[in-house]
Amino acid sequence: MGEEKSRSDESSTQKTTLHEAIVLVSSLISLSHSIRVFSAKWQSIRYKFKELFSNLTAIEKWESADNNFSLPTVLDSILATLKECDVLAKQCLQLSYSGKLLMQSDLDIVSAKFDAHIKSIFDIYAVGLLTRSDAIVVSRPSASASTDDVRFYFVDLLSRFKIGSTDMKKQALVAFNEVIQEDERCITVALQLDDCIGFLVNFLDFKDDEIQEEAAKSVCLIAGMNSYKSELIGAGAIAPLIRVVESGSEVSRELAARCLVKVTENSDNAWSVSAHGGVTSMLKICGSGGGGELGALACGVLKNLVGVQEIKRFVVEEGGIGELVDLAKSKDEVIKISSVDLLQTMAYGDESIREMIIQEGGVRVLVRVFCPKSTFTTKTREMAFRGIVNICCSSDNSLHLLINYGFMDHILYFLRYGEVSVQELALKAAFWLSGTSEEGKKVMGDAGFMAVLVRFLDSKSTEIRDMAAETISSMIMVPKNRKKFVQNDQNLGLLLQMLDPGEANSGNKKLLLSILMSLTSSNSARKKIANSGYLKNIEKLAEAQVSDAKKIVRKISSSRFGSILHGIWHS
Repeated sequence: MGEEKSRSDESSTQKTTLHEAIVLVSSLISLSHSIRVFSAKWQSIRYKFKELFSNLTAIEKWESADNNFSLPTVLDSILATLKECDVLAKQCLQLSYSGKLLMQSDLDIVSAKFDAHIKSIFDIYAVGLLTRSDAIVVSRPSASASTDDVRFYFVDLLSRFKIGSTDMKKQALVAFNEVIQEDERCITVALQLDDCIGFLVNFLDFKDDEIQEEAAKSVCLIAGMNSYKSELIGAGAIAPLIRVVESGSEVSRELAARCLVKVTENSDNAWSVSAHGGVTSMLKICGSGGGGELGALACGVLKNLVGVQEIKRFVVEEGGIGELVDLAKSKDEVIKISSVDLLQTMAYGDESIREMIIQEGGVRVLVRVFCPKSTFTTKTREMAFRGIVNICCSSDNSLHLLINYGFMDHILYFLRYGEVSVQELALKAAFWLSGTSEEGKKVMGDAGFMAVLVRFLDSKSTEIRDMAAETISSMIMVPKNRKKFVQNDQNLGLLLQMLDPGEANSGNKKLLLSILMSLTSSNSARKKIANSGYLKNIEKLAEAQVSDAKKIVRKISSSRFGSILHGIWHS
């Protein structure tokens, strides 16, 4: 009975001491704002007041606080230091201290004591004795809150990170993420606190899935800020991020992978990811079929890493090319886009890798994206086209493969019947094909590209008009194509019509005249131009001193004169 009474008295004394300390530290926070001397030192001490206030008010909520035998001694010591500081504050406020040097020394001493008190609380409760869910007592700062108030709020959250139970850590992380997403100023203030980034990184290895997910979200947000990315790396984030990618929950794996994409944008971090097994981890994800968004993110990490030649070589040696080609067969467009993007990045400037991709069936996979029966978006087709350009840019064999797999047929179909966005992409493909080789131009001519391309010469888009004109100009460098173009009266008629000054879209005269100049090497073309009724348009341009127009007029005139002489000579 006596023992229970003694324990009850001790508990009552502890609560009294705790309450007195809370009241006094609250008063000192307010009082410190009024002090005008030693302002830097008082500002530093005020931060410690606020951190202490946060922890003391949290202790009031802790159901297990009465069972900790170290706490009364710590509270007595804290209260004694607060009373000592109260005396110093009043002396500074009233300017009644005996000397500046002595007061500075006293303030340094009391500041060091507060550091020791805060550490003592953290040491006592490091095992996580906080059990009340309502222990976060500091109100969330408003948009107009002062920087001091924002810092006070994050000091309080940081104390929950350090000494809170699992539930309290979780709530603190949720609150942390909500605030830093809404106010950019908040993340700057929060990350200036000692150990803040370190605690977030440590939470990545926490066994509780929800805490791990919230920590991954925090770290991912920080990774998006260039000014703090290096601190994240310095806190050792890469190894736990890779561990989360390998074995975390679905949400945390994607967040961790997204974070790795951001940190590897700086090539200096590539070796660190590689050293912790990150390359192998990403290849495993790709080899397992990608797993939706995670597979796309794994490709994104690898894309950043293969800029280092040694890492690219390792990816190739581990069979990465075959795995990525298989991944590019996925019906999931996000994965398809990411895997093709990675393949074309690896192929750029590397002939051996281009050949490997071709041997693994990569060209067939890319061409299938252009099949008119497929339902892929224009974005996916754009990425496939980029892949084709980078993989097939220097191989005659790859051009044969493109023809055999029906790529030209697909492009021609979209030029004729596609929607505007895919028509534009098809036009880019036709322009590229016309520049690959002489054989490519011949195949395009036989397939009927020129008659379709002529229709784009009166497009409202200058870019489309010019691209169509340049493609035709390239194709008619082949004599066989030139003959085909001239044989089709409609082709030449549309071309000449575009040179009519009254035509709204006659702005690309230089390209059109260049095409006509090539065609005038043909007798039949010169005759058709002379008899078309549009020669006057060219003559007007020649009178305006347009060089190509003058050359065309001279050629046609010379041809006419020659025909007349020929007729007279044989009459």
